[in-house]
Amino acid sequence: QVQLVESGGGLVQAGGSLRLSCAASGRTLIGYKMGWFRRAPGKEREFIAFIRWSGGSPYYADSVKGRFTISRDNAKNTVYLQMNSLKPEDTAVYYCAADQSPLGWTQAQTYDYWGQGTQVTVSS
Repeated sequence: QVQLVESGGGLVQAGGSLRLSCAASGRTLIGYKMGWFRRAPGKEREFIAFIRWSGGSPYYADSVKGRFTISRDNAKNTVYLQMNSLKPEDTAVYYCAADQSPLGWTQAQTYDYWGQGTQVTVSS
């Protein structure tokens, strides 16, 4: 089993920044894919960013490309999502997710493990 705990959400003004953290425990995540998703009120869960725990190029949704950066710290077993130039439309609950399958980076249904989510609210 893998346990994921997100933190770092909050209220920020448009144009501001936040850094979300996702602390993983339970087993080594070597070979896992790690993803960030979000769900805004009344909307479907949306893919945001993906990174392999073992390295390689990250991948981003077009809606956040150039503003958000996903990274990982193997020593701390933590994945981060640095969010800059935030917009009101970024307001959502943000979730991190993990899975052993190398496929389906952008598809929520391919991830087995999920955190509880952290709220991000961007005011205009």
